[in-house]
Amino acid sequence: MAAPALERPTATSGTQTVTIAKALNMGLRAALERDPKVLVMGEDVGKLGGVFRITDGLQKDFGEHRVLDTPLAESGIIGTAVGLAIRGYRPVCEIQFDGFIFPGFDQIVSQLAKLHFRSQGRVKMPVVVRVPFGGGIGAVEHHSESPESFFAHIGGLKVVSCSNPVDAYWMLQQAIDCDDPVLFFEPKRRYYEKARLDPTTPPIPLFSSRVVRPGSAVTVAAYGPMVRTCLDAATAAAEDGRELEVIDLRTLSPLDLDPVYESVRRTGRLVLVSEAPSEASITSEIATRVQQDCFYSLEAPVLRVTGFDTPYPPSKLEEDYLPDLDRVLDAVDRSLAY
Repeated sequence: MAAPALERPTATSGTQTVTIAKALNMGLRAALERDPKVLVMGEDVGKLGGVFRITDGLQKDFGEHRVLDTPLAESGIIGTAVGLAIRGYRPVCEIQFDGFIFPGFDQIVSQLAKLHFRSQGRVKMPVVVRVPFGGGIGAVEHHSESPESFFAHIGGLKVVSCSNPVDAYWMLQQAIDCDDPVLFFEPKRRYYEKARLDPTTPPIPLFSSRVVRPGSAVTVAAYGPMVRTCLDAATAAAEDGRELEVIDLRTLSPLDLDPVYESVRRTGRLVLVSEAPSEASITSEIATRVQQDCFYSLEAPVLRVTGFDTPYPPSKLEEDYLPDLDRVLDAVDRSLAY
């Protein structure tokens, strides 16, 4: 059963300044209002409103039959969502923290990703799995990981990540309306950053990347929490007369690299930024494909600024682990030095 098409609110909704957390709440509310088959489920998402309060007020307004508190069992959450999707519902599952997703990994990879193909297209899996991901909040390793590369590797899954309130609002609704399972990675360290949101402005397509700051010296591409870091780096670089072009990747599977290719063909240089470890990662894939498609345009090797290939460190060391403005600018300097 296909979900109703997204309808833009009327102009009376008004432009407002919202955080990413509030924008996600508004997006869930809009989806619940639009389609009675949309359900929200997860640990503490009901009465508490989630550990980050993303689902605050939804159970009160839509009832316990549509916003469900679940046991502490990620495999059970995903397995139940699979069954609900078979019956025509559109479940939105919250995984409380990134590192907690692994008990549900088997259900996601073996069932959620496979059933549409296994049924030769007769069974759709319109399930969204929301995952707060990344570090920067002073927490321990199971609360600060970046597991997105695992899921981008799996056929049958879509993987996206928002970086700002406008995308958070629209991308979540678009993911819920998608008939394929979507892993929706939310940058938890950015939950309370603000931007202006006009709900009457139409969104760009879900599975597309975009240039968020034009430039001519070096292309810098990132997603999720690192987009803000790259924009800050671009502001700092501009003070030295170097204009960085910043691209928000937004979609990790499928990748939309046309804007990256177009940019690299102009700048001749690319720096990729991600919190995830570099080994066998999203940045590895992008670097390979840019080298294949833009080889004769490159003036320097594709450089990467990432987390390290170690388990996530104790919180007192995370600032040394996470990419920051200085590491991005150092990579820009090294790229321009070739």
